[in-house]
Amino acid sequence: MITQLKNYLLDVRDRQRIIIALTKGGATMNARRVDLMSPATWEFSGFSQNGEDGIIDVLRKQLLTQNRYFVEIGCSDGIENNSSWLVVAEKLSGIMIEGDPTLAERAKRMIAGHSVGGECRNMFVTRENVHELKRLMFHNDPDVFSLDIDGNDYYIAKAILDNGIRPKIFVVEFNSVFGPERSTTVAYRDDFVFSSAHPTQLYYGVSIKGWRNFFEAQGYQFVTIDQNGVNAFFVDPAHFDRGFLKNIMPLSFAENLYQYRKFRISSADQFKLIENEQFVDI
Repeated sequence: MITQLKNYLLDVRDRQRIIIALTKGGATMNARRVDLMSPATWEFSGFSQNGEDGIIDVLRKQLLTQNRYFVEIGCSDGIENNSSWLVVAEKLSGIMIEGDPTLAERAKRMIAGHSVGGECRNMFVTRENVHELKRLMFHNDPDVFSLDIDGNDYYIAKAILDNGIRPKIFVVEFNSVFGPERSTTVAYRDDFVFSSAHPTQLYYGVSIKGWRNFFEAQGYQFVTIDQNGVNAFFVDPAHFDRGFLKNIMPLSFAENLYQYRKFRISSADQFKLIENEQFVDI
């Protein structure tokens, strides 16, 4: 009974959050003046934490062909992520993956019903079980793939591509604490959880240069990062007009606004707090 009451109260709040996200997203989307050369003008936020909804929206509209399918690893409760706008507002099909069973169940209750092809799955993705994710997918070349797990992101991205999954648009979180020049990531652990990996919670993820080196070696093109310094966007050039990609003037690096607000010091000084941890060059 207590669990049912708790879920009921959470569901009431989450429905309100969905309404707010749709309202905010619609208002900010329509207020944009999109310049295809300037990714900063693409941004809007409905369900996304930053301007990811807008960047994904513009990139999707530039695809030469679409299958209207997405995958997101790290969807949280289904209301604050990079794919809920696609499900709720755009009615795309796809899979949301979340490692926390409680959050995955909330996402399933609130989001999956908004699209016939929308699914929410509880799964802690490792590089060893990416093949299981592939079996769940309807398309090996989804229009959008978002990866945000605050930890083993590099190793999972590599396993994704190694297993023959090749998204048209690949969205990944980068860690600005590494600065713009280090090409590095954290050491792999199957059970990596950033909140307990280091007291500062700064030891996680991949540097922006590390991502660029990795994806460019895989034939992807860097597009931009969001202005709050959280996510980076890469595309498979085969699915876009060359003129569009050639003319983009990307934002290459920005301090993570949330980390900067928390620590009040630059990424260089933030890195000093974790410099004795183990890192892997990319």
